[in-house]
Amino acid sequence: MRYTAPAPVAAPVLQVEKLVKRYRDVVALDGVSLQIGAGEIFALLGPNGAGKTTLIGAVCGLVKKTSGRIHLFGTDLDVDALGPRFQVGLVPQEVNFDPFFTVTESLRIQLGYYGRLPDEARIAEVLEALDLTAKANAQTRALSGGMKRRLLIAKALVHRPKLVFLDEPTAGVDVELRRDLWTYVRQLRAQGTTVVLTTHYLEEAEELADRVGIINEGRLLLVEDKRALLQRMGKKRLVVSFERPVARLPEAFTGGSVLSEDGKGLVYTERPGHPRAAEVLHALYASGLPVQEVETRASKLEDVLIEVLHGREVAP
Repeated sequence: MRYTAPAPVAAPVLQVEKLVKRYRDVVALDGVSLQIGAGEIFALLGPNGAGKTTLIGAVCGLVKKTSGRIHLFGTDLDVDALGPRFQVGLVPQEVNFDPFFTVTESLRIQLGYYGRLPDEARIAEVLEALDLTAKANAQTRALSGGMKRRLLIAKALVHRPKLVFLDEPTAGVDVELRRDLWTYVRQLRAQGTTVVLTTHYLEEAEELADRVGIINEGRLLLVEDKRALLQRMGKKRLVVSFERPVARLPEAFTGGSVLSEDGKGLVYTERPGHPRAAEVLHALYASGLPVQEVETRASKLEDVLIEVLHGREVAP
């Protein structure tokens, strides 16, 4: 598979150049280069151990890079490692707050970590946005798993960061929280906040992302606009059921068509240079075949991810 570097992003808030991270004999990041623009939602996808969290850790100062350059908001982190990171928020995979503070106290402390003065109005705003107001005075150890996840998100946002990393933010939480978070992420983008999302719920990335990056074994395999990627690599399948078995298809349907063993079903996959599914369906009716039910299925981001990871991606 040939990797084609993406076009430069106008006014990038994050620019990573040939980033490498080695742990003895393990290469966690292998020359990753990436630009993320202001106000976009960028989904970083890949299997476990692909390098997603290592990349985020290097940007946030939790992982010491082996080589390469990282620029945040135009500043080289080798020159100023602290200043730009005050504008970054991180929702980690693991719960990481003191269980004996209340929810409000945790947010006050978080503001202090980022050099912000106490801001009760901002705390109240974030609590309301994440449906935590009723738990404001509860100790964090008394929260349910979903409420703890909401608090992690609140901590990452309370200091008004310009760039937010959401590292598996909805892992193990209910559908309601997942939908609430989707709504809030869109609000953040509307306010000009840049969001980098990692998730194994690929419908989440498909719903939210403007662009997609796919990483595996520390290498960035692809970076592309989500809609363009789905259009370029996605496939449309026509699934037809017949009222009675069909012995064989007319010769005109052999390209891209697969008849089931019992002769009662047909699957047609659109391919470049072949007729569209709608044309095939029209021809099926015109041929007099006993069509009973028809269904069309479009590829999802999950299908594309599997294609890329298995080396079947075609570079643009």
